[in-house]
Amino acid sequence: MSTTANPRIGARVLLLDAHDRVLLIHACDPHDRGHHWWELPGGGLDEGENLEGAAVREVAEETGLIISSLGHKLWIRESRFRYKGRDHYREDHVFLARITDTAPNVALKLTENEKAGLIERRWWSAAELRLCSDKLLPARLPGLLDQVLDGRLDTTPLRLVD
Repeated sequence: MSTTANPRIGARVLLLDAHDRVLLIHACDPHDRGHHWWELPGGGLDEGENLEGAAVREVAEETGLIISSLGHKLWIRESRFRYKGRDHYREDHVFLARITDTAPNVALKLTENEKAGLIERRWWSAAELRLCSDKLLPARLPGLLDQVLDGRLDTTPLRLVD
């Protein structure tokens, strides 16, 4: 894997609807369509942007949903992976948010990379997520969602590495 010392910093959102379903994005590597996964909406920070601003912007761009307020930071996930033939090193800060209206409010603003790898978006119940056999990012997402919904996740962000 890459020997890059500094990860690319990103922000993601564990977005829950009024029925406690979580929104996930199904994506794939455009250079290897067999490599696909489900992940939380989000992405990298733009120049001069803070984590919270990036989280809200990314959700709007990828889903068309406007988040009026973010909850606390749930976890920080460090990952190293291969994508489009290159090694990557990321550190994603994941925030909790809730919405009541799941209808998109604004037009999507997908990057060319997102357009190339996007398969679908889907709301998942905790029970459905526990039965998912596809790759989830993070892999522990079903258990983490259970902890969030049960109020068992501490307000100090977890450190995840995968």
